[in-house]
Amino acid sequence: MGLDFEVTELGPTDHVEVGGTAPDFTRPLVNEAYWADASLSELLGDGPVVLVFHAMDGDFPATYTWQAIRDRGWDEWAADVVGVSVSTPYEHKEFLREWRGFERFRLFADPQNDVAEAYGVVHDLDGMTGVSEARPAVFVVDTDRTVEYAWAATEYPDFPRYEAVEAAVESL
Repeated sequence: MGLDFEVTELGPTDHVEVGGTAPDFTRPLVNEAYWADASLSELLGDGPVVLVFHAMDGDFPATYTWQAIRDRGWDEWAADVVGVSVSTPYEHKEFLREWRGFERFRLFADPQNDVAEAYGVVHDLDGMTGVSEARPAVFVVDTDRTVEYAWAATEYPDFPRYEAVEAAVESL
């Protein structure tokens, strides 16, 4: 099968590990209708959170990842599943509207990539000085901000280990 893209090695990362404390942050949290500033701590007040770091909206790995999450029924969990990417609130709204079933999720807008930096999952884009986005990564965060599961891609594109995330959420 011929692929229309090259696989890029991302190398090691110094991301937040299992047992570590998830960095708190406040960013615009977007759904299909509106957005408002929200913090990770606020979301954790309602239960565990699954943070899904993904490429900019419209990039095929982001779409593929969210289609898989939707199809696996992650929106039915007691844990809140939210995305994080460099896309703006406007781009997130369009992304959520464009794909059937995505409207059940919310996405943090992190255009400066500061949240990815805090979590240790920044990926500098080849050939674009000063331009970065989050490498694909997933963190399951318990209500006390303890990271219960952590995965970060070492190549691009790469996709979450869906079964491992599901097992981590079930064990909470």
